[in-house]
Amino acid sequence: MSTVTARPVAIKIDTDIKERVKRLAEARQRTPHWMMREAIRQYVEREEKREAFRQQAMTAWEEFCHTGQLATMEEADDWLGRLEAGQDVDPPECHA
Repeated sequence: MSTVTARPVAIKIDTDIKERVKRLAEARQRTPHWMMREAIRQYVEREEKREAFRQQAMTAWEEFCHTGQLATMEEADDWLGRLEAGQDVDPPECHA
């Protein structure tokens, strides 16, 4: 079992944000510390997903530039419609 070591980190925030965090924490019966940790955790997770999506898009674009292979919007739309209807179908074949 791995042990997670938490270390303190200082950040500077303006007074208005500090008071808003404090009010939210009181309303949610949490500490301001918990609220800030949770906000940072959610932000990092969201941005990691956004970066992974961006990397996948860049990889797909590079592959298209290299091969010229694609599926049309109509083919993709038809495939997605069939998936939505509950059919277990493979994605459309790419072509030039």
